[in-house]
Amino acid sequence: MSDFLDHPAAIRSGEELDVARLEPFLRSHFPGETGALEVRQFPSGHSNLTYSLHLGTRELVLRRPPFGSKVKSAHDMSREFRVLSKLHSVYAPAPEVLLYCDDTSVIDAPFYVMQPIHGVILRRTLPPGLDFRAETARRLSESFIENLIRLHRVDYAAAGLSDLGKPDGYLERQVRGWTERYYGSKTHDYPEVEKISAWMQEHIPSTSAVSLIHNDYKYDNVVLDSSDITKIVGVLDWEMSTIGDSLSDLGAVLAYWIDATDPEELDQNRWGPTNYPGSFTRDEIVHYYAQKTGRDTSQMAFYLTFARFKLAVIVQQIYYRYHQGLTKDERFAVMPERIQILLRASLRCAQTGRI
Repeated sequence: MSDFLDHPAAIRSGEELDVARLEPFLRSHFPGETGALEVRQFPSGHSNLTYSLHLGTRELVLRRPPFGSKVKSAHDMSREFRVLSKLHSVYAPAPEVLLYCDDTSVIDAPFYVMQPIHGVILRRTLPPGLDFRAETARRLSESFIENLIRLHRVDYAAAGLSDLGKPDGYLERQVRGWTERYYGSKTHDYPEVEKISAWMQEHIPSTSAVSLIHNDYKYDNVVLDSSDITKIVGVLDWEMSTIGDSLSDLGAVLAYWIDATDPEELDQNRWGPTNYPGSFTRDEIVHYYAQKTGRDTSQMAFYLTFARFKLAVIVQQIYYRYHQGLTKDERFAVMPERIQILLRASLRCAQTGRI
C-alpha cells in the first residue's frame, strides 16, 4: 500500500519557514548529517502547522503554531512537547519527540521536532484504488475505539502527567471557556449560540471517569499500518490533550463521525470514511465503548451537543484569522457555512436527546 502513504506537498504561500536560520539550528543538534536541508509541508491540518524535513539522510517532522493565531493557549508548543516526551514510552502510538526550541529568532515561533510516523491516513475521500470493503471498515471501527480506550487506560500519574489538567469542575470550565472563546472571535451572529450555551449549563452531567484525553481523536489524526489499515500505528495532533472527563473524548469522536443516514449538510464535517458500508454508527460506537469499559453512557447527548459546539468555535477561531487577514489560506473562506451547520446539529442534539 505504499501508494496510499501520507505525503507532504509544496509549502502554502505565507507559511514558509526561514530555512537560512533553521538549517544551522538543526545541524547543531544533528552534526552528523551533511546533506542539504529540504522542507515540505503536510497540507491537511487547519491549526498547528506540520512540515516534513530532510536533513541529508535524516527525516524529521517539525510542528509550529499557525501564523496569525489569536489564541496563544491553543498553540502551546512547549506543552505539546512535554506531553509527548512523557507519553510515547507508555502509549506507543504517540509520536516520539526529539527536541524543542523556544528561541523565536529561529523561525519566529516556538517549535518542536519529532520522528516521522509512516503509514496511511484516511480522509473524507479515499485514495483511488484503496480496498475498503465492509469487513475492513468494521474492523477499523473496532480498532479505532479500542485504541481510544487504550489511551483512556493510560496511568497518567505514573507517566508524570498529573499536572496536565484539573479534572475537578472540568465540564463546567469547558462549557464556560468555549462559550467565551466564541464571543472572543465572533464575526457573525448565530442565534443558536445562546440557546446551546444555556442548555449546556443546565444539563452538565457529573463526571464518572477521568483520564488522559486526546480531544481531537478522528480518522485523519490516526496513522494506519500500510500493510493492514485496520491497525493503528500512530496518533497525531496532541495540542488539545488534557486530563478530563473520558466521555468528552468520546463525544469529540461522535462530532466527527457522520452516519450514512445523516442529513447531507453534515457530510461537510466528515473527516474519514465513517459512512462507508460496514462502519460503526454513532450508536454502535457508544455501545461498543460502554461494553468494553463498563461506563455509563446514558448522557451522551450532552457530550455530543458540547463537542459539536466546541468544534464550531474552533472553526470560528480559525475563520477569525482569515477574516482579519492574518492568513491567506483560501480553504477558510467557506467556514461560516460550516459553523452554521455545526451549531444547528448541536442544537438539534440538545433538543432531541438523540446522538
